[in-house]
Amino acid sequence: GTMLIQSGTLRTGDIVVAGAAWGKVRALVADNGARVEEAGPSEPVELLGLNQAPSAGDEFTVVDSEGRAREIVEYRQRKERDRINTPVAKSLDQLMSQLKEGERKEVPVLVKADVQGSSEAIIAALEKMGTDEVAVRVLHAGVGGVTESDVTLCSASDAPILAFNVRANAPARQMAERDQVEIRYYNVIYDLVDDIKAVMEGMLAPTLRETFLGNAEILQVFNITKTGRVAGCRISEGMAKRSAKVRLIRDSVVIHEGTLSTLRRFKDEVKEVHAGQECGMAFENYQDIQVGDVIEIYEVETIARTLDA
Repeated sequence: GTMLIQSGTLRTGDIVVAGAAWGKVRALVADNGARVEEAGPSEPVELLGLNQAPSAGDEFTVVDSEGRAREIVEYRQRKERDRINTPVAKSLDQLMSQLKEGERKEVPVLVKADVQGSSEAIIAALEKMGTDEVAVRVLHAGVGGVTESDVTLCSASDAPILAFNVRANAPARQMAERDQVEIRYYNVIYDLVDDIKAVMEGMLAPTLRETFLGNAEILQVFNITKTGRVAGCRISEGMAKRSAKVRLIRDSVVIHEGTLSTLRRFKDEVKEVHAGQECGMAFENYQDIQVGDVIEIYEVETIARTLDA
């Protein structure tokens, strides 16, 4: 395949990964047909030595070993397999739960409207909502009813069709049903924008808010059959809650974070214990507790974010 170098220098003997292809550069052929030892930025060269032909548009990278090249290609093939095996979701609700982490997320849509002015107003409103984390991608915007070609385009991109003051013709409706493409009808622009805004907000990573509940001091440690090590504690401030999260602190250093497997007062399992009271606590899957350790009790609240926040 012919490669266009964007930065750095490609030399014979380099190990290269391009899409799902990899190999050692056996030879480089310039566009005049001459063999060259190396090629620099914006020089197109034909590369011989890859184990298969890469796809047009694949980016290629030089890596330091064949093992690393294999690793990268296996990872890409695994991702591609996962993508193919994941059932395609094309409804707005499913789009919310089908998104990748750690990159700018996109909501693909296709817009059909009764007049050019409506179409332009809708696109402007959708584009204005974009943030660094999430944005709308308009695959196509047009005037007139929803057609089969609109459905085909959306089927390939897992996108819903937003129809404003227009309807789908019968063949397009049947095709949409068969291919599970969602057509949403609107006659008020704000309703359309609000729906898409809700999808975008569902894609924002939530904020976690932590609330301190209390501290407990370990006075004794008991070994109890079946339960393991249980801390006999006094709540020195605040309160302890069975459902809360806990940190174990030794000499001012956090050595464990987790949850409680038991919270007891006398022999009874209880939901909460208050300052000044004594209780027994055991950690879920953790046994290294000592007299003098402090247990910090806290809650974490997940707060859904909005595009405005």
